[in-house]
Amino acid sequence: FWLILSAKENLPNNYAHMNIRSVAVHSGGVKYADSAGGFSYEDSGKLLSVTSNRFIHCFNVRILVFIENNDSTFCYEGTVSILELKQSSMMQRLAGWMPTAIRGDQSISDLAISLAVHQLEDDTFIFALCQDHKLRMWSLKHQMCLLVTDMLDYMPAGRGEVKASPAQAHKLRLFFSSSIGLCLAIYLAVPKRSQFCVLQLVASENNRYSLDHISTLFSTQETLVDFVLTATDIWAVWLDNDNQTVAKYISFEHNTTGTWNQVFVQPSPEEEVHVGEDQDPREIYLDVLFSPLRFTASAIIKALQIYKRGTERYSDLSWEELKKEVTVTVENELQGSVTEYEFCQEDYRLLQVEFWSKFYACCLQYQDVLSTPLALHISPATAMVCILKKVTSPSLTAGRLHLVEVQKVFPSVISGGLLLDSEMSHDILQLVQCLRMVNESLPEDMAYDMEKALEDLLSPEKVSEKVLEGLLASDNGNVIQDIANKLQDINNPIVAINMLLRELDLETDPLRVRISLSQLYGSSVAASLIGQAVCQTAMTRTLLCRDLLILQQLYLRIGNNVSSAQLLQLQQDFIPRCSNLLCTYHLLKQMSLTLSSSVPLDILNADLQHLSVLELSDSTTPTSRRSVLNPQTVVELFYQNVARKAIMSQIFSQQDVEGNQTMLHWPQMISSVLTLFCQFLWPSNPSFLFPECLMVNCQYEQLQECVRLVGPWCQVNVGSYRFVLGHCYLANGEGQKALQCFQEAAAEVDKEEFLMKLTGSDEEAATATTPRLLYYNKVLRLLEDIGLPELVVNLATLAISEAVNDERCQAALWTRIFKHHLDLGHNSQAYEALMQNPDSSRQLDCLRQLVVVLCERAQLRDLVQFSFVNLHDEVVSIIESRARAVDLMTHNYYELLYAFHINRHNYRKAGTVMFEYGMRLGREVRTLRGLQKQVNCYLAALSCLRLVHPDYAWIVQPSSGAAYERPGTSPKRNYDGEFAADPVSQQIDILELKDLEKEYVLARSRLTLAQQEPPSAAIAGGANSQEMVALLVQTGLFDTALTLCQTFNLSLTPVFEGLTFKCIKLQCKGDRDQTEVWNWLAANQLPTVITTKESSATDEAWRLLAHYLEKYPSQNAQYHCCVINKLLSHGVPVPDWLINAYKEVDAAALLRLYLNYDQLESAAELVLGYVDALLGKGHQYFGIEVCSLTTITI
Repeated sequence: FWLILSAKENLPNNYAHMNIRSVAVHSGGVKYADSAGGFSYEDSGKLLSVTSNRFIHCFNVRILVFIENNDSTFCYEGTVSILELKQSSMMQRLAGWMPTAIRGDQSISDLAISLAVHQLEDDTFIFALCQDHKLRMWSLKHQMCLLVTDMLDYMPAGRGEVKASPAQAHKLRLFFSSSIGLCLAIYLAVPKRSQFCVLQLVASENNRYSLDHISTLFSTQETLVDFVLTATDIWAVWLDNDNQTVAKYISFEHNTTGTWNQVFVQPSPEEEVHVGEDQDPREIYLDVLFSPLRFTASAIIKALQIYKRGTERYSDLSWEELKKEVTVTVENELQGSVTEYEFCQEDYRLLQVEFWSKFYACCLQYQDVLSTPLALHISPATAMVCILKKVTSPSLTAGRLHLVEVQKVFPSVISGGLLLDSEMSHDILQLVQCLRMVNESLPEDMAYDMEKALEDLLSPEKVSEKVLEGLLASDNGNVIQDIANKLQDINNPIVAINMLLRELDLETDPLRVRISLSQLYGSSVAASLIGQAVCQTAMTRTLLCRDLLILQQLYLRIGNNVSSAQLLQLQQDFIPRCSNLLCTYHLLKQMSLTLSSSVPLDILNADLQHLSVLELSDSTTPTSRRSVLNPQTVVELFYQNVARKAIMSQIFSQQDVEGNQTMLHWPQMISSVLTLFCQFLWPSNPSFLFPECLMVNCQYEQLQECVRLVGPWCQVNVGSYRFVLGHCYLANGEGQKALQCFQEAAAEVDKEEFLMKLTGSDEEAATATTPRLLYYNKVLRLLEDIGLPELVVNLATLAISEAVNDERCQAALWTRIFKHHLDLGHNSQAYEALMQNPDSSRQLDCLRQLVVVLCERAQLRDLVQFSFVNLHDEVVSIIESRARAVDLMTHNYYELLYAFHINRHNYRKAGTVMFEYGMRLGREVRTLRGLQKQVNCYLAALSCLRLVHPDYAWIVQPSSGAAYERPGTSPKRNYDGEFAADPVSQQIDILELKDLEKEYVLARSRLTLAQQEPPSAAIAGGANSQEMVALLVQTGLFDTALTLCQTFNLSLTPVFEGLTFKCIKLQCKGDRDQTEVWNWLAANQLPTVITTKESSATDEAWRLLAHYLEKYPSQNAQYHCCVINKLLSHGVPVPDWLINAYKEVDAAALLRLYLNYDQLESAAELVLGYVDALLGKGHQYFGIEVCSLTTITI
């Protein structure tokens, strides 16, 4: 027996053995070569129970194995008692144990073939299903038979035929619950009429019992292995004709249709292994054979014994040793068959595939035998369904991956307050040992290179790759190989690395504490101790992260015991995370080693005065608590001024919430404080207290270094870091750099806590509507307080774009811009700011100020030259009138107007002009040259609108026709001579960028068609999109037609039908006169060029069709459907590649197509293939996903 424990428990693997004396079975009874069963504890479904998630799975072995701490409590010795059960009228043995000669009866019809035992109240009942098809119930207390029921009474037909032959494979199962009582399920194994009968035991007075019929369910034709009865369902496991496991269940109460529900079990390994031309067959086959959950060690060992045709035993081999033995065996067999001394590479590769496929077939055969199901078990408490097979073992994963001895005891590992299971403990220990080996093998120069790379902000991933290459190049003592070998001993390296990264990451794994506070640590000694602890922790973990990063790079090269998805996760997730952790701990180490600066009092007061403009109310006044002889680090400064108070507040809040008054001693307290303090220092956490503390304490050099170290990789508080860096630049007199930082920080002002606090107490909040405007106002006040008018003008100009819908803010900003431009002597810019001010009163004040200042400065020329009247609209109107009045091909007024708008950056107007130009060309000049100019016009219009802000990237469609109203034209009259009424104003159409793109694509298609067939230029000039698709398909310009269809959201079906028809014509026509065909094929871009053989035009057309089907997928492969339909309608055979691609998506539709065109043979073949796919054979060809189900699932 094997006791299977939940993965949540962690008990030492001490196995206690109980020998059970075997009991002889009657020689006439049915015997099974292999059998299994299962039991569960009553409280196995309770979380707090001692037996939570424990199950006993038994096999036909003589060992009882328990995993417990104390062997003596579960080891028993004794004898087996034998009690004969007799009927009251005669001495008949229940199992027919007495020989026939002694009994004097030639009939053994009452021989039991299936037994079940259940205890009810103070009696134990034994149910026996016998060969005479009768069910007998025995009382162990009274030692008599209480009930006999003929099960053939429940068969609807054929009772006489069944009664004539003794039963051999009937099965009996019980289920009991307090709500429904005791139920029995009997499987009657009758050829072609097998059925399940569900009965309920009913007790009456005087200890009389009867059976009530609940349901009869008919079985499928597979061979039943085992079944289990539950309160509502019957679960069963069969073997089909291909010896594949089939699991199903059915409800015996509410299932009126009698349909069994299929359960997808773990599929068998693939029958064939695909080896690419550039792949090594040996490596591919080894990866498949020794990958998890595919082949068991038993199957590989048996296959190895048969392959070597010997009697050697391999029970003591480890997983790696077995892999080496397989490699040596197959390679020796290959070398022994070689009779020539020289082979070309391709011949040797084919020979490798032959021998490896032979060994793979042996493994596949034995794997199928060992995967045969033996029994089915369901835990009543947890409803867990288990299929018990021959290959089941107590430690399934470890046993299959590494053949670990069952007596081996794995040490426990405490990680993050959680007790890990033994396998994870082993992995963590192996990983740490590998890290230690990496640390010991890393030379000092390489360690320095890693440290220097962190200082220079180089990518840790790339540097670790170079370090690894250096280690591999200088590996004289095979240290790296030893590390690689130890890495292979890790069962689940991805989980182990993830566990280690999670414990290192203070961002994703917040502190798990259950503490109460005994005292506060606020003295300088405590601050020094905390600072040194942070430094030591950071240094240790920096080395750990460095070694782990190198180790992961090594694992990327040699890791072959994990899947490709896990390697991808390692490369894209774990390595970047480890790199960030390395940079983070390097930052903590550097900060804990950086001393704080002593700031002169006058500079300190001046900086504090500037900072008062920001109104950071939570900022504390900087204090100095250290003498010169005992300098203070910035980490200690932060702890004493800010962090200590926050840490103690958090500890107090946790104490109140948890209600835990237990006093903690020092190790617990210092650990808690250190972890919380490191979280406050952690740059990826939302808290920004540490940089803010450095800024308030005027530690600008240290703050710049901190920002420099986090800049390349930290994605949290990006805006806040840019702001404090800008303040550092201001303190150092680098105004332009500061302005750039302030602008970059504006994008995050409404996302980060520090910037929101910065804008939360602004006196100008009443005049600003957005957080970003509040931020700009605060920064502008800071720049004005310092005295930097140029920066004020630049930032205010930028802020105006944020106040598009706020005239009050715009007026204030333009007034501020005007004032500082005028102070700087920028008269022209001041005038522009004056004209832009939307507030008339402020504009009047600024104008008055401008006149006074310019008069005082005697700068009258500038005052006179300012143009106060805007004539731009008049100039534009004149050019537009001339452009619409003259011939398009002889004058270029449109181009002049276009250049005029471009020069003034009025891109939308420029785009409107060029679009109107193109429209007129399309109506009036339908020649090849006209189409070329039209394409250029639409392209220029597109370029203009793409330079405009997306909100304004639209134009008004110019009116159609040439009836533009021009100055000097006579009024129009009707046929009576009266003035004609003004035309009714039509609806204005707005053209967006996507509309212009459509017109451009349509014009480009017309030009392409005209270039291919010049006579079609006149027809193409007026064709719409659908007409153009037909013309393009007819001409053979399929690439252009597809582009046009996608642009106008048209169906691609006409394109595929047209190309299919051309393929049909080519196939029927043959290779005669294909010059025209090659011309239209050359106009379409094929994916690749076939150089290995001569290709005909027909082949290229089919390749083009296949390329389009792959490049343009559709829902339910409707394009595949239309192509197949076209081919079948013309009686052309459908290519295999097309059938394979379509049946993987929609086999039902393909079947309908076959039936519609009377392709009965192809339809039958498709149906048979689909049935095989449902049974697990070739399911990938029909797009069917088969769920893998492990042998035992806990």
